[in-house]
Amino acid sequence: MHIVFVAPHFPSYQRQFVRGLKEVGARVTGVGEADFYELPEDVRGWLDWYERVGSVTDEGALTEAVRRVQARGWVDRLEATVEAHMLSAARAREACTIPGLSYEQTLLCRDKPLMKDFMRRHGVPTAASSAAHSAEEVRAFVREHGYPVVLKPTAGAGAAGTYRVDDAAGLARALSDIGSSGASDIAVEEFIEGHEGFYDTLTVAGEVVYDFVSHYYPNVLEAMRTRWVSPVIITTNRTEAPGYDEVRALGGRVIGALGLETSATHMEWFFGPKGLKFSEIGARPPGVGQWDLYCAANDLDLYRQWAHAVVHGRVEQPLSRRYCAAIIALRPTQDGVIAHYEGAEAVAERYDPYIIKAHLPNPGTPTQPVAAGYMANAWLQLRHPDYDALRGILEDIGRTLKVIAR
Repeated sequence: MHIVFVAPHFPSYQRQFVRGLKEVGARVTGVGEADFYELPEDVRGWLDWYERVGSVTDEGALTEAVRRVQARGWVDRLEATVEAHMLSAARAREACTIPGLSYEQTLLCRDKPLMKDFMRRHGVPTAASSAAHSAEEVRAFVREHGYPVVLKPTAGAGAAGTYRVDDAAGLARALSDIGSSGASDIAVEEFIEGHEGFYDTLTVAGEVVYDFVSHYYPNVLEAMRTRWVSPVIITTNRTEAPGYDEVRALGGRVIGALGLETSATHMEWFFGPKGLKFSEIGARPPGVGQWDLYCAANDLDLYRQWAHAVVHGRVEQPLSRRYCAAIIALRPTQDGVIAHYEGAEAVAERYDPYIIKAHLPNPGTPTQPVAAGYMANAWLQLRHPDYDALRGILEDIGRTLKVIAR
């Protein structure tokens, strides 16, 4: 099988998908923005051909690159796993008559107001929401639904550019910030109180073959706005426990409504006083190294299993569910450069058997803003067979390990 893969080396985890495809016997052509000899040596070795384009988000350029590949032989699949690349890949897929995720399906997974309207029509519980093209349209939504509301880009990933607004003054500030960022289309929605998590799957021919339930502590907006918090994402191995049936059923309904076939999915949800609510879904893997946590928690190579599903229509092994796994983000005490760490030795002594990977940038490294995300500065990945024990370890690490900046 011949697979065209978009952006085979950047972000850095992309190379794992290419490796997986090559390991399961695919012929792989990469399409990316770098010169071929700028690619890492291992990526160059896994690729059978490479096409360079100015931008992989340029639909016309990507389509022409795929057509050049087709001129040399049959292409079975065109795969993209980065949120920003999904629409251009779908356009190229349709223009070149390659099976896979359609443009309509991709748009429903990218445009948040369209997504929520679609889900409501299919009986999926979700927050009230609307697309807004002006400040007045945002204010009209607030007049109808009241505060608090959430403003975010119509297309995007994570909490970038997302604001919780509790009053008129906060709305004016958020609209000013969004306007200065150049965003023209805004998704405005009712703020849903409750706990936030996500449900990730790998589907084959429309059937969920792997699924994972993960939790945010605290919720994303607070995590991305509060420096003193050491936020955590933890994936549980208790997916058969009472209470998760509803999450899994909701995920299945969403995947079925969208008609997703062989794909990774990433679905955000809230649970609170109004019950379980769908938030949003992407037809792609999650970010922040989450698949690495799933690999460590389940004794498998998820990148290879994804490739096996794409190439051979099945996975090779079941999930072990032996461990829970988590990432904890460690925020510098201020913006500037990292000066030193406090408590690193104590954490290593207490929890070394459970640490999967540690990223502690060297002193002198410039810090990144808190809003840049979970992996922007220092972080640790850990696993443990017991969920409650792992949560306790993470809380202790948050209290103990400090990133001192100057």
